[in-house]
Amino acid sequence: MQSIVRTSPNIALIKYWGKRNTIKNLPAVDSISITLDNLWTEMNVIFSSDLSNDELFINEKKQNNISRVKNCIDSICGEQRDYASIMSRCNFPISAGLASSSSSFSALVVAINSLMKKKWNTQLLANQAGSVSGSAARSILGGIVKLNNEPEKIRITQLLSPNDWPLRVVIAITDKKEKAISSSKAMKLSADTSPFYSSWVEDQNDDIKEANSFISKKDFEGLASISEHNCMKMHSIMWTTRPSIVYWNSTTIDCMHAIRDLQRNGESVFFTIDAGPQIKAICLPENEEKIAKKLNEIKGVQSIMTSGLGSGPIIEK
Repeated sequence: MQSIVRTSPNIALIKYWGKRNTIKNLPAVDSISITLDNLWTEMNVIFSSDLSNDELFINEKKQNNISRVKNCIDSICGEQRDYASIMSRCNFPISAGLASSSSSFSALVVAINSLMKKKWNTQLLANQAGSVSGSAARSILGGIVKLNNEPEKIRITQLLSPNDWPLRVVIAITDKKEKAISSSKAMKLSADTSPFYSSWVEDQNDDIKEANSFISKKDFEGLASISEHNCMKMHSIMWTTRPSIVYWNSTTIDCMHAIRDLQRNGESVFFTIDAGPQIKAICLPENEEKIAKKLNEIKGVQSIMTSGLGSGPIIEK
């Protein structure tokens, strides 16, 4: 039995940081994200009675610690199953602040669901993917996606399709190395030690409402303002964690200054940064070329990736 699924990562504009239930992996706050198209993870899953254990290869390199993957498969199929051989291909840096877990685990859940012919609906898929990686739930839908907390579960909603508002994303890769501390560990540390964590959770609904209003009106400047504000608030939680968590590098900051310069010159662009040093510049199509050129000229930028808004998972086989 084999299934191949391709899924794209999503970039949160209104961030999630922290968990309200670590056992079920439920996020502490609601969030809003955009699903990309040019960045993707392709997951090829094969169940076989000939295998003696589960195995995972990422970009042809065999992985040793695959407990999250094994637990994810068991939660869908049960422990009395054939072992799985999983070959994952990814066209962007992983574990480096580009939400690789969102595309990886959403693709894995959809692939296994297809293999087992479970025919789960969108919300079941989202909750299963989210139980492994909080951001993976949002990659089950394309375009602009809102994640809402509900009692003991989450719900995802597509606010706009990819074609409703064709935003573009320019990504400046400033460091391809795996980050020093995982998001899951960092979130727990922040919740335990940052003096501002409770305020972050309490104020999130205001940011969600504001962003939702701007998205419904396709108000780019409004969305830019609240997205940057929410991004900086999230990183302030990290910085006030003990010990401080700083994912940025000097190039990240130089890119931020460059985007501020572009804004002052009238360009429609804003930045967002997740748990890593990469910077994402969201812009209108007519601004993309100029923004990509500007960021590519900055010392320390290793490469530029561009993307529009994409769809949810695609079952290729």
